[in-house]
Amino acid sequence: MALLEKNTQFIKQLASKLGFDNCGIAKAVLLSADAKRLENWLNKGMHGNMQYMENYFDMRIDPRKLFPGAKSVITLLLNYFPEQKQKANSPKIATYAFGNDYHEVIREKLKHFLTEIKLVIGEIEGRGFVDSAPVLERSWAQKTGLGWIGKNGNLINKQSGSFFFIATLIVDLELEYDDAFAKDYCGTCTKCIDICPTDAILPDKVIDGSKCISYFTIELKDALIPDTMKGKFDNWMFGCDVCQDVCPWNRFSKPTTEIKFTPIPSILNFTNNDWEELTEENFKLIFKNSPLKRSKFAGIKRNLTFIKKSS
Repeated sequence: MALLEKNTQFIKQLASKLGFDNCGIAKAVLLSADAKRLENWLNKGMHGNMQYMENYFDMRIDPRKLFPGAKSVITLLLNYFPEQKQKANSPKIATYAFGNDYHEVIREKLKHFLTEIKLVIGEIEGRGFVDSAPVLERSWAQKTGLGWIGKNGNLINKQSGSFFFIATLIVDLELEYDDAFAKDYCGTCTKCIDICPTDAILPDKVIDGSKCISYFTIELKDALIPDTMKGKFDNWMFGCDVCQDVCPWNRFSKPTTEIKFTPIPSILNFTNNDWEELTEENFKLIFKNSPLKRSKFAGIKRNLTFIKKSS
């Protein structure tokens, strides 16, 4: 067996051993088509107050500038689809936030990943990223053959839908590369576009981030949610899953096997009254390992007040 093939097989087997559901590999190159799309999106102001999206443009479109010496981009998917649901009529939370903070869970996996690669293959260098660096994860996932980017902007995998996190490991090691996913299986379906409560999903797979419920409830720091959004949140307090819930491909979603994504009991069981009576001290205690801490106590209270007034 040739060395490239041997190393590639080892990396894919290791990804599975560490609990990742899918692994694809592509050559580290400039994403020229994505560069044009990103520039156009930014110029139209669709990132709202997310100024960080304007930073490190060159690094976003070229992994070799983010990590000098980069030769391969390894993309990994980790399913988070929960088996349980929240109490009916309670403030809604996006399912990705049901368990522990995925940044911490995946960073630990990537650390082990890189350590084991070095033990077996040798002194290579690499950097792991999960949703906190200038990396176009979905573009790389499509380029590594793991799925297509749907009309709702999410990566969709034909076998498992879209309820998964995307992680990236960039290494200075040449490997065998997967073919890009060439087909688009959304077809003529427009369910996600039709149901979006705030009309954030536009034609041609363009998402106006400045209109998304997730933007207002998570990204919009220290600011009031505009009155123009009243009555449109459908009780979403943190994030929004509407465009995923209606996607026909998510009928193939299966519950995650990652124990750290087991839902925090309060997220499943809190009533409206429990959320309203929650103190900052208890919030910090109950949600210390949760993605909800990103909005902070003040943000959660603001969101609760907004959806209550909007109902």
